Amino acid sequence: MGGIAAAGAATSVKADAAVLQGVPGPTGLSPFATPSPVGRDGTFKVLLNQTDLKTVTAAFDRLIPADAHGPSASEAGCIEFLDAQLAGEYGAGAALYLRGPLRPDNETQVMGQPQFLESPRRRYEIGLPALESFAKKTHGASFAALTASQIDDILSGLEAGTVDLGSHIDGQAFFELMLQNVREGYLADPIYGGNRNMAGWKMVGFPGARYDYRRYIDRYDEDLKLVPVSLLPTS
Repeated sequence: MGGIAAAGAATSVKADAAVLQGVPGPTGLSPFATPSPVGRDGTFKVLLNQTDLKTVTAAFDRLIPADAHGPSASEAGCIEFLDAQLAGEYGAGAALYLRGPLRPDNETQVMGQPQFLESPRRRYEIGLPALESFAKKTHGASFAALTASQIDDILSGLEAGTVDLGSHIDGQAFFELMLQNVREGYLADPIYGGNRNMAGWKMVGFPGARYDYRRYIDRYDEDLKLVPVSLLPTS
């Protein structure tokens, strides 16, 4: 846990950031291919249940907590990122095979990971309430009200496969799903709702969505001092 933050521990966060502009016209994307920026007005499309919202926020903020190197997952917009993704094709599992037959042992052996008949959105709809129920049963309090160490213990147990959320949920796989999504939200282009102020990119020194790197291609082992650039429109 906290792997993203730890990965940037040796890198100081730069204060500057920019947005992409001045791209040559012929290289521009058509309006149909250009993603629309995810809103940050506090409204959600999927995470409408306040308990579920608090649960996933608490979990994400322990996976990527705030420290001297950068903001927490929720401060960086990872919850908005997740909600937008769950509301779209990713959440619906448009690129996944979600039909039977389901043979867990065979799928794990062949694919290297378990098969699910539920979409990512449905897995959150099932997993978050189960996580809340486990917290109340184990600690007598809501998941979001637990101490940081208590949340860490639950997440570590999920990761290790020792926390049982119920026979209908693969707790270990649900942990991996949350970890994957919070990483994506922290490091994706800010146009998708996360990586607010390009904090994730500053942490790892990624210069972002620049049009052309040809002037730097032969400059090895050098700090180019490039500020991150986002796809977010300037208007």
